[in-house]
Amino acid sequence: MRLFINGKVWLILILVLWWGSVVMLAPAAAAGEEGKPAEKAAVEEIGGRGEGFQPEGREEAREGKKEEAKEDECPATFGPIITDTAIPIEKGKFAVQPTFGLSFVTHSLTQSWRRVSAGGNFKTYGMDWKFTYGLWNNLEVFVVVPYVHNWAGSVNEPGPNGERAASFGGIGDINLTFKYRLVEETETRPTVTALFATDFPTGHYKRLNPGRLGTDAIGGGAYVFTTGLNLSKYVKPFIFYGNLWYSMQTAFSNLGEDDNGSSVYFRNYPRDFVTVNLAAEYPITKKWVALLELTSYWDGGRLFGHQANLAPGALLSMMPGIEYMATEKFSLALGVNVDLVGKNADAAVTPLLSMVYAF
Repeated sequence: MRLFINGKVWLILILVLWWGSVVMLAPAAAAGEEGKPAEKAAVEEIGGRGEGFQPEGREEAREGKKEEAKEDECPATFGPIITDTAIPIEKGKFAVQPTFGLSFVTHSLTQSWRRVSAGGNFKTYGMDWKFTYGLWNNLEVFVVVPYVHNWAGSVNEPGPNGERAASFGGIGDINLTFKYRLVEETETRPTVTALFATDFPTGHYKRLNPGRLGTDAIGGGAYVFTTGLNLSKYVKPFIFYGNLWYSMQTAFSNLGEDDNGSSVYFRNYPRDFVTVNLAAEYPITKKWVALLELTSYWDGGRLFGHQANLAPGALLSMMPGIEYMATEKFSLALGVNVDLVGKNADAAVTPLLSMVYAF
């Protein structure tokens, strides 16, 4: 299973992959820009989550292209629901994507990777609004604003006044992400995109009320700085996606109780973590696309600062799904995310509905 190694190893791995992508792949992209259209991929500027929606009349504008080349083009798809895409949205274009999910916690995952009772009935409703804009060629920026609502019922360990049920909702941690395409896809090489992101601790995490049974913890408390690579490749008839990210979390304080029951502020030093996501799409028809995702995170050590004082966690999940391309500008996808294995985490089953509209 997962070995929790020092964060420096993960950062070095990402930097090596990144540098290798620039050195090995950039010449091929430059050659395509110097007037060698035969070497450019037919999938250029085609992808998911709004990027794949073609402007009206685009096919008619592609004069001089052979019918065989059109048949080999990557189909315009929604893209994965959780795994991030690699092709940035076009310059000046805008897309909005709401995603709705309802998680039902089935088990708690222990330090030894075992499944035990969750200790009650817990569920979470999440509604993420993603706003994407193409700043310029090959560069997009997006903001994700999440709403989170938690419920707890029939808990085994009641609150200080005998509470056995509670709920709480509010805005979670807001994310700001920049994505820059380093290399365009060719017949032999994937699209490679660099990602830089920050999560802001806007969700509620301070002065938690014991009577709310943990439902009022809807934020992480830390600034999270993430960098890494996104990749995508069309290998007819499949479209493959991959994410490899390294995230660093800042320290933060929270109110708790000492051994004597007195209130005291504790300093938390959360761990850095690595995200590894894989996804594949299979276009069944021009309108319907099958989807399968494998997503995960793995806690490591802290690259900078104080040694981590929180237990390491990990979670591996799988999600089958189906996509429907309603129009050139509107699409939706439905999936069910199932947590498979992990440690120091909750295992849940989460139906997800995501829609995207491209302007």
